[in-house]
Amino acid sequence: MQVWPGEAYPLGATYDGAGTNFAVFSEAAHRIELCLLHDDGSETAVEMRETDAFVRHAYLPGIMPGQRYGYRVHGPYAPERGQRCNSAKLLLDPYARAISGAVDWGEEVYGYHFDDPGRRNDLDSAPHTMTSVVVNPYFDWGDDRPPRHGYHGTVIYEAHVKGLTMRHPGLPEELRGTYAALAHPAIIEHLTELGVTALELMPVHQFVNDHRLVDMGLNNYWGYNTIGFFAPHNAYASWGDRGQQVLEFKSAVRALHEAGIEVILDVVYNHTAEGNHLGPTLSFKGIDNPSYYRLTEDPQYYMDTTGTGNSLLMRSPHVLQLIMDSLRYWVTDMHVDGFRFDLAATLARQFHEVDRLSSFFDLVQQDPVVSQVKLIAEPWDVGEGGYQVGNFPPLWTEWNGKYRDTVRDLWRGEPRALAEFASRLTGSSDLYQDDGRRPLASINFVTCHDGFTLHDLVAYNDKHNEDNGEDNRDGESHNRSWNCGAEGETDDPDVLALRGRQMRNFIATLMLSQGVPMLSHGDELARTQQGNNNAYCQDNELSWVDWPEPGEKNDLLEFTRAMVWLRRDHPVLRRRRFFHGRPVEGTHDELSDIAWFTPEGAEMTQQDWDSAQASALTVFLNGDAISEPGPRGERIQDDSFLLMFNAYHEPLEFEVPVGQGGEWTVVVDTARPEGVLAGEDAKPPKLKKGDRLTLTDRSMTVLHRAP
Repeated sequence: MQVWPGEAYPLGATYDGAGTNFAVFSEAAHRIELCLLHDDGSETAVEMRETDAFVRHAYLPGIMPGQRYGYRVHGPYAPERGQRCNSAKLLLDPYARAISGAVDWGEEVYGYHFDDPGRRNDLDSAPHTMTSVVVNPYFDWGDDRPPRHGYHGTVIYEAHVKGLTMRHPGLPEELRGTYAALAHPAIIEHLTELGVTALELMPVHQFVNDHRLVDMGLNNYWGYNTIGFFAPHNAYASWGDRGQQVLEFKSAVRALHEAGIEVILDVVYNHTAEGNHLGPTLSFKGIDNPSYYRLTEDPQYYMDTTGTGNSLLMRSPHVLQLIMDSLRYWVTDMHVDGFRFDLAATLARQFHEVDRLSSFFDLVQQDPVVSQVKLIAEPWDVGEGGYQVGNFPPLWTEWNGKYRDTVRDLWRGEPRALAEFASRLTGSSDLYQDDGRRPLASINFVTCHDGFTLHDLVAYNDKHNEDNGEDNRDGESHNRSWNCGAEGETDDPDVLALRGRQMRNFIATLMLSQGVPMLSHGDELARTQQGNNNAYCQDNELSWVDWPEPGEKNDLLEFTRAMVWLRRDHPVLRRRRFFHGRPVEGTHDELSDIAWFTPEGAEMTQQDWDSAQASALTVFLNGDAISEPGPRGERIQDDSFLLMFNAYHEPLEFEVPVGQGGEWTVVVDTARPEGVLAGEDAKPPKLKKGDRLTLTDRSMTVLHRAP
């Protein structure tokens, strides 16, 4: 076999049409063997003799896409010094663009013996582990263009590739649960009719099913256990894992873009699947453990701010390079439109504390590619001082956990929730305005993959995670949920009616709030997980979306669609700037851009806000007082709205405030099963200032007035 010197960059395996260049970083290695894997189980080892700045490299002419390979790293094995090289372990390329196979859990993939953790394990891991794959980088993108929706026009739909598509009756069985299913017209039609502009996919980086879960007969369904930061997860490919997963993912992105839908990836750069000191040796640990991982003062152990056993070393230039190279690759080569960073506070831990000015954020800020896509932080981790909602740099948006908690509290009847609810409804200026950010920095959500579904939020007081095999100890115990009078499934018509109102209340509140709304997949269909609020290991019908049969009517789906489109049609419901709380210069009237009223129609006083039992109010949104200009500097004018919230446990009478002239039309009433009043048959009531209407307990009504 011919072996040429090759180049030190780019890292990974790079096919150029005639052969493949291989490059891997390791400061710890004494020498590295590139191992080419053959289908008969044999391997050909090639020593990588060329080294530049600790990067070993070699070019092999004739090596084509589909070739499986791995590395054997010869170097020190001294766990007490943080060194874990072991040439008996076939290692994944950290820059592998595709990964084949799965881990066959056994003692062979560990660096130590189970019966004696202090003794080095020299069993060959090659027959039991995953392998890297050379991929063909060429793909016909056609005229693909990123949709580039502004945040003010964005509606995010968080979904799991398999969970969203596995039970859809309109999909061929061989496509269900795959990237190809995302590109199927049945899925795209659902998303476009719903008004979704961005599909946020739960982890699609190659991940590993944990040894513990496999032994229990479960799987790591969610995928927050990454081992390959450049490789699409192979189990989501419908027709092969020798690079086909790359082509299939690209095809899905191209189809979604054609429908005007952006693709955002949920990415896990805070830790890897190699776990703690008792975890397997799959890649980074055996290549250069102290360069990749944050170690404790006793370097045989790992610092863990993620709850998974390890944390990547964010002050290592090689870790930072890996992350930035990965992000750029997914934007430039895979055409994705943004990222949601899991446990993003860990990325800010340059030393111990969370540092807003850490190197990672500096690199993102100045990167000409990554800085231009959507960047969403999950602004917390499990380490000390890890809850950082509102503290990320101006370029970033954040999952607003305070929005979720406050909206849940209001509708379940918690006292003293009204004042904070007002802030969350209007974009959380208390969190984002002081550093120059705008309402669009707030990614608003009521539910997400982690926690109860929308249906279960109103059907369960307590979690029911027994199927997870941890005696119901796992998952959040304080969910701010309310079962509406019966735990779980019930036939009680009053309880079911209240649950329906509550689900509509949550959907309507989300779509009428300033900021960026995010729906969790299946919530528009009232998907249930039977009270399981931590379904990370439930790769089965408990977690998969249960779709209605074609033609089957679903009131909540229709209501959700109507609310999304109401938002999209009216710029006053999705402003780019915070409200001023005063009249805006140049408007036709002297009314403020926003005003707050008691149900009796009087302006809210401080005493009203401070009342422990306050649970109802009216909000006036003035469509004639939008301060931000349009894309060409033009003045934006819109209709005006009155949002009437009754979170009280009894019906309340509301009065249209005296200062609000003109004719008002009821367009939303969550007390009705269909929720939306529209069309000739509905004959929505019309009201004028001083008129009164009664709101059912725990319901809301939206009044609309044209200019």
